[in-house]
Amino acid sequence: MNGTDNSRNILEVKDLHVSFRMPTGDVKAIRGLNFTLARNEVVALVGESGSGKSVGVKAVTGILPDNAVIESGEILYNDGGEMIDLLKLRPSVRKKRFAGKKIAMIFQDPMTSLNPVMTIGAQLMTAARCHTPMSRKEAWAKCTELLREVGITDPVRTMAQYPHQLSGGMRQRVVIATALSGDPDILICDEPTTALDVTIQQKILDLLQSIQRAKGLSIIFITHNLGVVAKLADYVGVMYAGKIIEYGTVFDIFFEPRHPYTWGLLSAVPEITELADGNDTLYSIPGTPPNLAKEIVGDAFAPRNPYAMEIDFKAEPPMFRISNTHSAATWLADPRAPKTEMPPELAERIRRLKQEEADYVNS
Repeated sequence: MNGTDNSRNILEVKDLHVSFRMPTGDVKAIRGLNFTLARNEVVALVGESGSGKSVGVKAVTGILPDNAVIESGEILYNDGGEMIDLLKLRPSVRKKRFAGKKIAMIFQDPMTSLNPVMTIGAQLMTAARCHTPMSRKEAWAKCTELLREVGITDPVRTMAQYPHQLSGGMRQRVVIATALSGDPDILICDEPTTALDVTIQQKILDLLQSIQRAKGLSIIFITHNLGVVAKLADYVGVMYAGKIIEYGTVFDIFFEPRHPYTWGLLSAVPEITELADGNDTLYSIPGTPPNLAKEIVGDAFAPRNPYAMEIDFKAEPPMFRISNTHSAATWLADPRAPKTEMPPELAERIRRLKQEEADYVNS
């Protein structure tokens, strides 16, 4: 899906379906998720709350709740050239071989990821020794070095402290160090800056970017913040109602979006120039996401789509290939569909962004 040689892919998620068993019936949270992750690549998943971003990556890590059922699909991990379907492994084998060691995860709130009654050192060393047999002395040396790598200037002092004694930014650095303790190939970041002060968010993003480049990590980054996507990602998957409905490079999604839902997401991002001019009216996508406990007929976005055609309410669109790197699941991309332009306000915003990029490159 990213237009690269499959041998480069370290992860391939194919036609994944996940449901939650509820007293009122099944909720089809993931309805055919497809994406690939290449080595040393960052893929961002964006979309409204409830679109399936977190559920999809939790299926990859194997930490879904007890009432979740994986109905079908494959999650293929490239282990030294052998593509292993993680869903076919026994949970104990998957946990021992892959959880934390090959695939690690960073969550939103660092305080809920750390044990409040254990010192930072005890938690870090436990994680390190869980993944690789080593003495306490070796674990201590590795963990203090990890803390240095994530930007903690006094790691020895931090090892003796408890989570409540650290700031939010420091706690998130500890969580990142914990995730790196198993030397993973894939790092999944589930909105890792959401719970942090805005002044700290940029530092954590810069840290993740430098770690990714230094270690050659592959990263799946979940966020609502499209500014974060523009800074970090190589590829972007726009999710809606449990599946990716547009996929492409950062350039494709920001400068050449083709799905009306993507148009809405981009239009909803406030611009500083607009706010400075006194225009404080923010665009919002009309309507609400569909109820995934009910059967969806046609395009899930059709009831909210001002460009919907008759076929949108009858048949679900396939992924139409726009280019080698870009695809979109909208009937507007069908060659037989009438030509439809994006909203003029968004087109003008994209024109300005392209001009700003060109000016920056030429400066």
